[in-house]
Amino acid sequence: MEDSPIIALTDVACGYPGVAVLDDISLTLTPGAYLGIVGPSGAGKTTLLRTLMGETVITRGQGTVNGTALRRGAVPPQLGYVPQLETVDWTFPVTVGQAVLMGRTQSPRWQPWASAEERSALAAILDRLGLSALVQRHIHDLSGGQQQRVFLARALIRRPRILLLDEPTSGIDVKTRQEVLALLAELNQEGMTIILTTHDLTNVAATLPQVACVNRTLIAQGPPTTVLTSDILSQTYQAPLTVLRHAGHLIVAELDAVAATLGGAA
Repeated sequence: MEDSPIIALTDVACGYPGVAVLDDISLTLTPGAYLGIVGPSGAGKTTLLRTLMGETVITRGQGTVNGTALRRGAVPPQLGYVPQLETVDWTFPVTVGQAVLMGRTQSPRWQPWASAEERSALAAILDRLGLSALVQRHIHDLSGGQQQRVFLARALIRRPRILLLDEPTSGIDVKTRQEVLALLAELNQEGMTIILTTHDLTNVAATLPQVACVNRTLIAQGPPTTVLTSDILSQTYQAPLTVLRHAGHLIVAELDAVAATLGGAA
């Protein structure tokens, strides 16, 4: 059934060999969900994405992604992933086209050269992301926004049903951030399930349909209006935060900064 969960984690504890990271994670998403994961550095946001990719050790609980039971070393089907830009070796000698084609599904019939169908898919994806003119450009010669779109294209060439992105708006300018978010909104409207991590509570998380607050455990999940509250965010970040509402928008700020600003204005 279409409304059956596409992602379901039940009481999951996980991490890496000898290192526990997350505990008591229960998360259910239906097809077409769009979720932002927020939390402080070291809270386990990236680990949660890696758990969905079958890259962590689950020590308790269970989970399924796209109908497949999670287990370490087995990537669920129809899953695309966009890593943080700073984790990529940009000196690796590949062009834009070659980097994107590296994202092809690794099936038993995989060949080191692209098929006509894959070359056609490459052209269509590069065109959609505004990268067609850069197909022969080396990846280290790109701007931050172009690099982000290359790895988004690399994930999309798999034709994923689920797209995971780790800090996709980090290190890019405001215009590029808006372009990336607009493209993700398009993909979501077309039915793709999207999960991204972000530190940008005001400009990214507050605009998404769903937000999950994580700090070693799942503290809250739901619409931004109910999750992005002073109490929940202060619990998540272990620091006093306040949420202001202006013209229908949520603005998250440190309480001390707000007090200083208001004091200065007085």
